[in-house]
Amino acid sequence: MKRLALWLRGDSTAAPEAAVLTRAPQPDLGHTTLPRVSAHAQRAPARLVAEGVSAWYGERQAIADVSLELRPGCITALIGPSGCGKSTLLRCLNRMHEVTPGRPRVRGRVLLDGEDLYGPDVNPVMVRRRVGMVFQRPNPFPTMSIYDNVAAGLRLNYRLPRAVLDEVVEQSLRRAALWDEVKDRLHAPGTSLSGGQQQRLCIARALAVEPDVLLLDEPASALDPIATYRIEELLRELKREYTIGIVTHNMQQAARVSDYTAFMLAEEDGIGRLIEYGETRRLFTAPADPRTEAYITGRFG
Repeated sequence: MKRLALWLRGDSTAAPEAAVLTRAPQPDLGHTTLPRVSAHAQRAPARLVAEGVSAWYGERQAIADVSLELRPGCITALIGPSGCGKSTLLRCLNRMHEVTPGRPRVRGRVLLDGEDLYGPDVNPVMVRRRVGMVFQRPNPFPTMSIYDNVAAGLRLNYRLPRAVLDEVVEQSLRRAALWDEVKDRLHAPGTSLSGGQQQRLCIARALAVEPDVLLLDEPASALDPIATYRIEELLRELKREYTIGIVTHNMQQAARVSDYTAFMLAEEDGIGRLIEYGETRRLFTAPADPRTEAYITGRFG
């Protein structure tokens, strides 16, 4: 990865402890240990900020006036019942929403390191490179090898020497905890891998272009428990380098992997709104809104 950064610059030589709920039972989190956000992460300025984001599909409004922050070195989970706008919000954060069918539009601001990603001079393709996305179901390019899947974004954006490309592909697969499993069959089809391996391949593909933020939309919902565990372990490792946002319906998963949690809910008008956002430890043990408590304790949703 360092070699790619040098090459792009023109260096050719290297190319608080929360109270226990008293009004309702605790959510069933098994033996999950709720994470603590480090003091450093708490002090660090947010990397990606949504300010009053609303989104529509044609005349139908999907979400309204959502504001939250994604902090560096942290995982932020978006939770809530189906249809509350979690995936729509995630897609708004990297301008994927505007390529969705149904005359989509967005109002509000999304700031990456202070830059408005919806500014008039901002290239949406570059936004999607800086804010990578991994989808619910693994989607490796079916006609490409494992190697070519990882290299696809690099080839689209840059003309790289083969030695640099080889190094970045290897490092991306290592970061996705997949290298040791595929290093001897890099030219096999990406679709020849298991479901969990395919998802890690998609993560490697997203990491190869060196994004600033990584967004994942229910990345383990289609995987078995062992593959899910591998993805969660991988996310814990990746948050050391990346700002991460994840949509999940699994309360235990949100509690296991996230540092911050945002709870969304579609109200009577069918429009998704942010109900509560804060540190995962606090939100899961002493939620401020009774609707949050009802959801995480399984009384609806």
